[in-house]
Amino acid sequence: MKLNVNAFITTMLLSLVILSAPAQKIDEARMERDIKVAEGVLVTLIKQQFDRQRMFFPLDIKGSYEPGYGVVFRLPADYTFPVAMAFAGDAGDIVLLDGDFPGSFSYNFNTPPVVVKPFHEEEIRALEENARAMAEQGRAMKEQTRALQEQSRAMREEARAMEQRSRELHGRARSSSVNADSLRQVYSEKLIAAATDFLVDYGDLISQLGAQERITITNRGEQPRTWMNSRYTGAKRSYLTIEMTKTDMTAHKQGKLTREQAIKKVAIVRTESVEAVEPDLELFSSIFNRLYRPDLATTFFTSESIYYERLKDFGAVYYMRVYSSNQTRNSERYSMPTAKLEDADQATRDKKVKEMYPVFEIELKENLLEYGRTVKSLGDNESLIVNVRLTKCTGCGIPASLEASVKGSVLKEYSAGKLSKESALAKITLKKGASQ
Repeated sequence: MKLNVNAFITTMLLSLVILSAPAQKIDEARMERDIKVAEGVLVTLIKQQFDRQRMFFPLDIKGSYEPGYGVVFRLPADYTFPVAMAFAGDAGDIVLLDGDFPGSFSYNFNTPPVVVKPFHEEEIRALEENARAMAEQGRAMKEQTRALQEQSRAMREEARAMEQRSRELHGRARSSSVNADSLRQVYSEKLIAAATDFLVDYGDLISQLGAQERITITNRGEQPRTWMNSRYTGAKRSYLTIEMTKTDMTAHKQGKLTREQAIKKVAIVRTESVEAVEPDLELFSSIFNRLYRPDLATTFFTSESIYYERLKDFGAVYYMRVYSSNQTRNSERYSMPTAKLEDADQATRDKKVKEMYPVFEIELKENLLEYGRTVKSLGDNESLIVNVRLTKCTGCGIPASLEASVKGSVLKEYSAGKLSKESALAKITLKKGASQ
């Protein structure tokens, strides 16, 4: 018995040593540099997939590192590139959507010139200079329009070719027009090819990843309302997630996996938005809307509706934006309702925000677990996700965004008493955005 007790004590001490061991130390400056370099490589690989066309739109890719998870690269959503091209008309006008404020604007290059009557020689020279500058700007915009139209036509042709191959493969000839879904399919395939090449051949550029960490490339952003309404395109919003673990990248670099074997290790998830309304998802939205109002919230609060998207075979994603304070217009003073502070200056407000963040993170996980039990429509492998855009606090070191995710199976097991609260909380995944 004494030997068994001693063995037990030894095991416990070893466990404590392991648990208390410091996490892998990261050189943050080097990590940031590696991510910036990798962003450039990924942009180049994607552009090379469109080598027959000139990419008109800038490709903005943002990478961020989350300890314990890895690096996430966020691509523009599927609506920002091919759909905009689909709306490039033959008449010389371009119609694009504004990101943060849904709507549209257009450029028209067929506007008749304005006749101006000058009065003095200096005014004449200034007007002539302005006219030349405007003419040059007009020529540049026309050139961009032509490039956009050319790219749109090329992708339409490729989409038609893909549809033709599909009809031949299934032995049926059916006529259908090329729409935004076809353009998205072309675009998605090119993104997958580029992302796969990046992960297999260049993933080791992120040199400090831990063995259990990964690189994820996704077009699921944090601003779902920036996408084009289906009444304009007739298409659903689609998502891609492509990822690979550091372990598999290392095995390939060490020659333990061939390139073909490594490609098979790349995990690809495709899904699309679902329009069906599910009562339990609406209920969860209502609960979170109430929990994070200023009178109930203990840290950050929301003043906007919390809305969600149901994604086929993936789960449900809730989007919320939280604040720490209210600011009077034309004033540098703040009121913080949850902290019971009035007329706080910037330094006091920022200090309080930094104190609030860790508590908000803990409470978000607890609320996701406790109230997520009300969601019954998720499959075991589907996820309940809350994506949060955090209060602005420049230089505070808190993330700009936070995403908490839990599997449907965890919620069911916790609800049934098969998992303790501590065990269930440990299964919630957190992803943090770039530091502010």
